[in-house]
Amino acid sequence: MVHHIVLYKLKAEVTPARVEEMMMNARMQLLKIPEVLSIKCGKRIDSHMPWPFFIALDFESMDKYAIFRQDPVFVKFEAEIIKPNTSDSLVLDFEMDPGKDVRFS
Repeated sequence: MVHHIVLYKLKAEVTPARVEEMMMNARMQLLKIPEVLSIKCGKRIDSHMPWPFFIALDFESMDKYAIFRQDPVFVKFEAEIIKPNTSDSLVLDFEMDPGKDVRFS
């Protein structure tokens, strides 16, 4: 299993209401993609934290993650929700199965 986390910095004009919409859209849209096993997203609690928004997804393998990246639903979500509202991102991928090298799965 692969746990994929993306931390985002938001553009200055993004309001708290818009962040709520982003969270709702992430859950509604990305769960339509068959390769997504689960999704979590949220907004920061501490206003001093530099990454105010995150999305975390679970995939069975890196192959499933690669398929997800090409899915039209994800491509549209990224173009219409992520890119217009964010200024930077940090991507973190973690292997969740002990003893397995997911790079080759």
